[in-house]
Amino acid sequence: MKPLLAITAATLLSLPLSVQAMSADEVVQKHCVACHQAGLGGAPKMDDKAAWAPRIATGVDAMTATVLAGKGAMPPKGTCGSCSKDEIRSAVEAMTAPLQ
Repeated sequence: MKPLLAITAATLLSLPLSVQAMSADEVVQKHCVACHQAGLGGAPKMDDKAAWAPRIATGVDAMTATVLAGKGAMPPKGTCGSCSKDEIRSAVEAMTAPLQ
């Protein structure tokens, strides 16, 4: 029993203590594309410059705040409940950069 306990403890201690942050592109691919690619629930499509223009005009901080709070059919933090504010902001920047 003691060897099994020692192996279990060693395994648990070797696990990372925190989750690694996702890159902006990972957040976009895992959590944003599903709705924004097809425009589900009124989400502006990823390549629709006209739909994004007024949003982009408000600035990255305002767009990030909208994602964090949620809007319409989009829940708070989109579908990335575990994302940090910085990860959300980076994803917003990555999504909107090609449209500017």
